Amino acid sequence: MDAMLQDLFDDVVERNAGEDEFHQAVREVFDSLALVVRRHPEYAEASIIRRICEPERQIIFRVPWVDDAGEVRINRGFRVEFNSALGPFKGGLRFHPSVYLGIVKFLGFEQTFKNALTGLPIGGGKGGSDFDPKGCSDGEVMRFCQSFMTELYRHIGEYTDVPAGDTGVGGREIGYLFGQYKRITNRYESGVLTGKGLGWGGSQVRTEATGYGLAFFVQEMLTADGASFDGTRVVVSGSGNVAIHAIEKVHQLGGTVVACSDSSGYVVDEQGIDLALLREVKEVERGRIADYAERRDGAELGRDGSIWDVSCDVALPCATQNELDADAATRLAKAGCRVVAEGANMPTTPEAVDLLQEAGVRYGPGKAANAGGVATSALEMQQNASRASWTFEETEERLERIMRDIHSLCLTTADEYDLPGNYADGANIAGFTQVADAMLALGVV
Repeated sequence: MDAMLQDLFDDVVERNAGEDEFHQAVREVFDSLALVVRRHPEYAEASIIRRICEPERQIIFRVPWVDDAGEVRINRGFRVEFNSALGPFKGGLRFHPSVYLGIVKFLGFEQTFKNALTGLPIGGGKGGSDFDPKGCSDGEVMRFCQSFMTELYRHIGEYTDVPAGDTGVGGREIGYLFGQYKRITNRYESGVLTGKGLGWGGSQVRTEATGYGLAFFVQEMLTADGASFDGTRVVVSGSGNVAIHAIEKVHQLGGTVVACSDSSGYVVDEQGIDLALLREVKEVERGRIADYAERRDGAELGRDGSIWDVSCDVALPCATQNELDADAATRLAKAGCRVVAEGANMPTTPEAVDLLQEAGVRYGPGKAANAGGVATSALEMQQNASRASWTFEETEERLERIMRDIHSLCLTTADEYDLPGNYADGANIAGFTQVADAMLALGVV
């Protein structure tokens, strides 16, 4: 790392002690910026890099709610409004016991550059709570969401900050959150939240967008190498919303997904994952991947090792941060994997990224490869603003075009900085320069 950038990074670590995920996200961007700073010294002179690492606003609040037994529970809520140089803060809400300030800041930092890559006028933010909706009744989830929104509502708005869903926050939670916002404000402000139901301001393709967009991005990566999905073996970690829709689109594009997973293990299905059965198990029954294996002839449950032991041409980590480590990257490369693209946020460790790139494996970073979700959220905002509703086909076509444009931007930026084929550096540099140029134009704010 450049000496000046190293000094700035050390300052970030000191100012944000104990926030390891945030440090990792900053480091990964800084590793790409040495060439940029040499070519554009104005970014350093205006302290753009230092400012871009400091959120514009960090909100932490208490969320009291009453469970079905009448007991008062207390959780902690977060909203980090990271950067609004390109537009209103935009990013999801995550409800999971692991949520703390460092994770929300890492996600908000990543979101800033991801949103910039879409070419749409949205800034970066993220939020959530250490609340776990798993095992809670609908009534408990509703009461939590209402309490959460009772504090959050004063900080958001269609021109200020537009949250969406993330891990643990689906259509049910968005409905309860929007209902409370409407109740408190006495406004039907559709554009304040995205991921809404189709009957009350939502957008076609929003549910599918992150997984579909990931598949579209990988299709472009394969095409750039003179290949396609036809006859390709694909492994997808996770079995939530992103994974399920990535599997669906990969199958439509001609690939075969032979394995997926959850926190209890992974399943290998050489016939190709049966999407209807997977949806029934995970979305309807809220079951485990073992239930899929029991009901699918020929499927085998893997409890030892990891899903990255399954040989494949394309690996799509869609579960959680840092799930694909150096050992897994080595195994994938030795087994002939050609492409790794991230459906989750920062699922590949820095050591694993280095190993993949050294082995000649194409690596698509999450800020580019999984940007389809937020891109479609921005399309939802457009529809809300114009009181319009687009068809599924029209929205999917726009999503595919955005993902093609992001892929092209990553490659052309990498070429511009003499880093041919390096999607990670291309994405980091392209996202950073768009945000930095806007910050320069707006002055010291």
